[in-house]
Amino acid sequence: QVLLVESGGGLVQAGGSLRLSCAASGRTVNNYAMGWFRQAPGKEREFVAAINWSGVSTYYTEPVQGRFTISRDNAKNTVYLQMNSLKPEDTAVYYCAARRSANFPWVKRDEYDYWGQGTQVTVSS
Repeated sequence: QVLLVESGGGLVQAGGSLRLSCAASGRTVNNYAMGWFRQAPGKEREFVAAINWSGVSTYYTEPVQGRFTISRDNAKNTVYLQMNSLKPEDTAVYYCAARRSANFPWVKRDEYDYWGQGTQVTVSS
């Protein structure tokens, strides 16, 4: 079993930055593909970014390309999402997810095996 705990969310003004962290425990996720999703009020949970087990390959949804960066530190069993140039439309609960797979990328919600509890990101205009 993998337990994922997100942190780093908060309130920020438009144009600002936040760095989300996702700490894994229970077992190492070094051979897991990891992803970030978000869910705004009244909307479906949507894919944001993914990273392969080694960190060499990343994939982003178009609205965040060039602004968000996903990375991982396998020594710390942690995945990060650096979010720059934040916009009000980025406001959502952000979730970390894990899938035990060497294949990449995984962009659908039901493709992931483990989920965190989410962290709120609010961007004011």
